[in-house]
Amino acid sequence: MNIKIILEGKIKEPYFKLGIDEYKKRLLNKVEILEITNIFEFLKNKTGAYIITLEIDGKMLSSVEFAKKLREIETSGTVNEILFLIGGAKGLSNDVREMSHFKFSMSKLTFLHQQATFILIEQIYRAYKILNNEPYHK
Repeated sequence: MNIKIILEGKIKEPYFKLGIDEYKKRLLNKVEILEITNIFEFLKNKTGAYIITLEIDGKMLSSVEFAKKLREIETSGTVNEILFLIGGAKGLSNDVREMSHFKFSMSKLTFLHQQATFILIEQIYRAYKILNNEPYHK
């Protein structure tokens, strides 16, 4: 399954870039990061994607529940990619939020989009370790 993390803005800090690149490598580049200026425009012609928006009021999941959610999406047979959407300084527009199939909250805290990207890619890595019964998750 193709997984993309789409964020409005750029990952500027080198320490976030290094961490994100490390997890991309561990995931064998299964996860692509796209830095764009307008998520709504990006989504206009998208079909066959399962859209997950990161929202403070979304549903919180444990790491195990998150892994199960990924497996459920992957095995549904109805989508060809998973898109995680991370808003910029103003968050996600209502138009984008309405396109979401699942509203996901990593915390009640607000993170910089760079931090959210790093945390998310690590959780995706952890999810695949859980799903493969590999020793990483504790």
